[in-house]
Amino acid sequence: MLSLVIPIYNESGHLDEFLRHLDGAQFPIETEFVFVDDCSSDDSLTQLKSFSFKNPRVEIVSQEKNQGKGAAVRRGFEIAQGEYIVVQDADFEYDISEIPMLLEPLLAGKAEVVYGSRFKKSGHQVHRTFHYLINRFLTIVSNALSGLYLTDMETCYKLFRAEIIQNIHLQSDRFGFEPEITAKLARLKVKVFEIPISYFPRSYMEGKKITWRDGVAALWHIVHFNVVANKAGFFKEAMPSKYKVKGAQLL
Repeated sequence: MLSLVIPIYNESGHLDEFLRHLDGAQFPIETEFVFVDDCSSDDSLTQLKSFSFKNPRVEIVSQEKNQGKGAAVRRGFEIAQGEYIVVQDADFEYDISEIPMLLEPLLAGKAEVVYGSRFKKSGHQVHRTFHYLINRFLTIVSNALSGLYLTDMETCYKLFRAEIIQNIHLQSDRFGFEPEITAKLARLKVKVFEIPISYFPRSYMEGKKITWRDGVAALWHIVHFNVVANKAGFFKEAMPSKYKVKGAQLL
């Protein structure tokens, strides 16, 4: 089963349309939707609870206070029941129909983690220069410190075997969870694939929430989790031994 962990925060303007699109998507295996509302101040939670899903496997939880996307995703990982887990934003920046393509290497046993890259050469898409340069810079620094060669560390579309992601201690509450996950995965013996994906960035008027401050914070998180942080607390005792390498210490 595939679990889609979907953080929600003030998405009421387009949420019904997104839910219809999500609920009508086709996947190669059984799926569950795990929604984590991060204490939205609009009608997002009410819309979620009143939507008539065709999918019988839907979990909706609400944070008692707004904590950030990282905290919402972390809680979703804890709840997810699937063998595979992917993060899905509650907007149309990423194409849900491409999830089966990203899932394929996991189902075939060729990878344990798959990143959907917005910047890996696929020959068609044009990106906004500023956001492209910031993302490329952060990815380059992450690559240099983690040892993983990626083209898009900050991508939302990361698919995991549940036994890996659910046994990583995650701390970042906001958007720092992207470099944190990457830094901690780099200390494990896992096969990571990267596959080109489509990307349709929304504007701040349309609800985009990440700002330049999150870019600065991401740089801090890259350095912190790759260089400064105590590696002994990265992983849980339940992490399967086949993923451990020297230096991947467990509690």
